[in-house]
Amino acid sequence: MKIVSVGGGPAGLYFSILMKKASPESVIEVYERNRHDDTFGWGVVFSDETLDNFGEADPESYAEIRRQFRYWNRIDNYYKDSCIRSTGHGFCGLSRKKLLLILQERCRELGVKLFFETEVESAEQFKDADLILAADGINSKLREQHEASFRPSIDWRQCKFAWFGCEKELDAFTFIFRETEHGVFQVHSYPFEPGRSTFIVECREEVWKRAGLDRMDEEQSRQWCEELFSDHLEGSRLLINRSLWRTFPTIKNERLFHENIVLLGDAAHTAHFSIGSGTKLAMEDAIALMDAFEQHGSSDIRQVLETYEDARRVDVIKIQKAAQTSLEWFENSARYMQQDPQTFMFNLMTRSKRITYDNLVLRDPELMTEVRKAFQTNNGQRLDHAGNGRVTPPPIFTPFILRGMQLRNRIVVSPMCQYSAEDGCVNDWHLVHLGSRAIGGAGLIITEMTDVEKDGRITTGCAGMYSEEHVQAWKRVVDFVHANSPAKIGIQLAHAGRKGSCRLPWEGEDVPLEQGGWQCVAPSALPFRTSMPQPKEMDVADMGRIRAAFVQSARWALLAGFDLIELHMAHGYLLSSFLSPLSNKRSDEFGGSLEKRMRFPLEVFDAIREVWPQDKPMSVRISASDWVPEGGFTPGDAVAVSRMLQEHHCDIIDVSTGGNAIESKPVYGRMYQVPFAEKIRSELGIPVMAVGAILGADHANTILAAGRADLCAMARPHLRDAYLTLHAAEDYGYTEQFWPDQYLAAKPAPPNQPKLAPSRKVN
Repeated sequence: MKIVSVGGGPAGLYFSILMKKASPESVIEVYERNRHDDTFGWGVVFSDETLDNFGEADPESYAEIRRQFRYWNRIDNYYKDSCIRSTGHGFCGLSRKKLLLILQERCRELGVKLFFETEVESAEQFKDADLILAADGINSKLREQHEASFRPSIDWRQCKFAWFGCEKELDAFTFIFRETEHGVFQVHSYPFEPGRSTFIVECREEVWKRAGLDRMDEEQSRQWCEELFSDHLEGSRLLINRSLWRTFPTIKNERLFHENIVLLGDAAHTAHFSIGSGTKLAMEDAIALMDAFEQHGSSDIRQVLETYEDARRVDVIKIQKAAQTSLEWFENSARYMQQDPQTFMFNLMTRSKRITYDNLVLRDPELMTEVRKAFQTNNGQRLDHAGNGRVTPPPIFTPFILRGMQLRNRIVVSPMCQYSAEDGCVNDWHLVHLGSRAIGGAGLIITEMTDVEKDGRITTGCAGMYSEEHVQAWKRVVDFVHANSPAKIGIQLAHAGRKGSCRLPWEGEDVPLEQGGWQCVAPSALPFRTSMPQPKEMDVADMGRIRAAFVQSARWALLAGFDLIELHMAHGYLLSSFLSPLSNKRSDEFGGSLEKRMRFPLEVFDAIREVWPQDKPMSVRISASDWVPEGGFTPGDAVAVSRMLQEHHCDIIDVSTGGNAIESKPVYGRMYQVPFAEKIRSELGIPVMAVGAILGADHANTILAAGRADLCAMARPHLRDAYLTLHAAEDYGYTEQFWPDQYLAAKPAPPNQPKLAPSRKVN
């Protein structure tokens, strides 16, 4: 074979090494536009767990790379006037130049031909090549020339960064956050060789411009940054090597090959430097491509490249998701600058969700003891445990108060439609379903979506609160919860709007009833799906009737003994469809601007608040994003709506997303909706409830300890385990969790030693 690598970075060089070892007779050529010892940047960093694959792939280069490594196991975070340290982390770094020189030398040993200072304009220059590696970096010419096949997307982010070196040899991965008159500047710094460290300075673009850095040359900006961080540099100089201010692009490609051209490294995908995975991605691309050759041989290049593409898809998505979450955290770091040092450190450490509460307890129990104490102090709890063998409990077991309602813990059973009611009337199923979660230990139970009109249901199996018969049925459930647990119980009041009159979901999603259906209503006469009947556009009389129905349901909820009302303004149901410009096309006082679209939902909220006792809280669930590229409800809109609700004395915002448009494309993942809740909490100071792929107590503790939310609502985890909270209490050794008298025989005895981490995996 003849193989050409366009680009002499880690991806191209490493694959050349692996392929030449496997196929010595192959002709392999590497073309690099720069000189052999010329590279942008300073050090590269790996975590310990990323290195095993390199050792297996090529022990010779791996041994030399390891010999050059600088190791450390600590992370230092300089924030305000403090330095918080965390240990138990394995990192290693080396000079990017040395890495390239090691790989180049290994290529020469094996007979790979290296050509430097050679610009490649097109793959057409290598018509005799069997395989062409497009390893030519972020600004890949080969990717650009075949854009129609690769279908790249490039997301230019909101921060500027400059990649300096410094003469100070650090002994830890070091973060620095500095508030200035211009805004927040942050540093990512780590050692990579004796007497040298990488020193990346980053800030939002508007901060960069306010500081005048857009008008400075490389040397001037070096001096400016050196002065800003002089106390940390302690007389050391910042060093420049094309240390120009850049904007980071998140690059993705739908396809990784075109004919015999294959993308590797930054040409294929980028991962933000805050998780240090760019070089890892590039070298693992090379390993995956080599694995594909070993699997299929060289006779069918297309099959090899298809296998490579399939192999990289999931791993790259995972890394890019973590990197993007980390990137966005740093873009928005200013929102966390009011946190205490311990909480800020935990927030920083768990930003990408690759490290969670339980994981960090195992790595650094001393830090987590301080994090727990800070959480208790921030939430008004006395720290009187010294000397009695008790450990400050994990955040989920910290009480929470809304008006006159005190929750024993912060685990919430999220509303889950059961579609098992009879003419709106709940029955034994609901008693067992909700009752078991109450004795299972959750602090708050919220009923499924409970409709205020018969014609406001999604299906014929939906729960209702539109007759006195419903009051008694619900009271049976509420009385059981109150009599057998300390849990509080709230009712979620709603109207299905244009998403009503459908079959049960296990008979088909959003399938209209063929018989016994009803006329749906909506702010505009737009069906949710084209297959669904057109709803009636609501007039003033409809609004008055439905508003009155909400008020009557609230009165009946009080008679039934509920502790909280949650008003459902999410997921495309009636009130949500007023808020979204995708479903509200009205031109009167109830449509147009966000304030006008909010008018009717706010009228409903105010009318309920007027009849709901002042000592009882109200929650509102919103969809904080329609997940559409443009024209939909946005996170900024969610903040504005939450501000209006806050001004009208809403007590907590339950933050979900989506459900209003079939064209929405949510980006799923662990805890994927938490950033929307966090944004509202940080900008407004109103309590928020997080929901969405929170998979258990570990995730809940992670969210709470970082100050991202006040309560954590879980649906599917509670379907899998009705006793989730009791099991978490057992795993964390928390003995003060309530157990029903009937279950005391099974309650674990107090541990001989206080537990810092769960005894088994909570999730």
